[in-house]
Amino acid sequence: MLNEKMINWLFETNAFRVCPENEPFWYTSGTIGPYYINTHFLYGSESSALEMLKAIDGIKQDMINCPERLSSMLEETYAGNDVYRGVIDSMLDFIRDNIDVDSIDYVSGGERRDWFFSLPAAKRLGKPHITIYKDLSAVITENGETREAESINGARVLHIADLITEASSYVRSWIPAIKNIRGQMTSTVVIVDRMQGGSEVLEKHGVSSFAMVSIGGNFFDKALEMGRINSAQHDMLLKYASDPHGSMQVFMAEHPEFIEKALASDEKTRERARLCIEKGIYR
Repeated sequence: MLNEKMINWLFETNAFRVCPENEPFWYTSGTIGPYYINTHFLYGSESSALEMLKAIDGIKQDMINCPERLSSMLEETYAGNDVYRGVIDSMLDFIRDNIDVDSIDYVSGGERRDWFFSLPAAKRLGKPHITIYKDLSAVITENGETREAESINGARVLHIADLITEASSYVRSWIPAIKNIRGQMTSTVVIVDRMQGGSEVLEKHGVSSFAMVSIGGNFFDKALEMGRINSAQHDMLLKYASDPHGSMQVFMAEHPEFIEKALASDEKTRERARLCIEKGIYR
């Protein structure tokens, strides 16, 4: 059953944003596509999320004190923002419905966006939190005190993340960081799964993956039913989900004016359009 509340929150905060008809977004890679996902906007709004990322950048060098300072800020938002509080509470219900919480010893989250959700979840589940940094170092917060992470003697870890695509961050950073302290990541809960093979990759690494929202046909159908997108957007989303490269190649062929317009647009758009041409992405 798709969570209508989560779908509404994703659209209300622009965490999920769909392009207007025949105006796909330009991505950094020089490709185009019909939607953006910024799951951390569920912090309440885009501006609030960006302010929090800036705050994290200012305190993360102090690895020991960072989790507690960050947790204090997150708790303040939890108390005052209906959307963020709703997301966290829904996540807790989802975790309890899908995972035996008694079988979990720790909750972990990786730098930076995971922390928006992993820290308040760990607190409410009554589990110590493992804060993982991009250099694979980690600290453990338990009973209001934070210490450097040493061996956790094979303890089982639930990793909470905002988004999963191909699980590259897990394979490159989060799973090795837990292994470094002699733990085992047994499961992960994500708010959004982009359905790009990440859960299958994690399964090969012994990690069970659970997603509150999966971006695919059912999600698009529900968004159309709820009036969050129109039929033209729905059609484009379905075609893209079925064949991201092929569908956009067809779009380019049918709308040659699109790239001409991009080359006459702002510098960022021009740069991405030129990259698309140079790499021959949709030749």
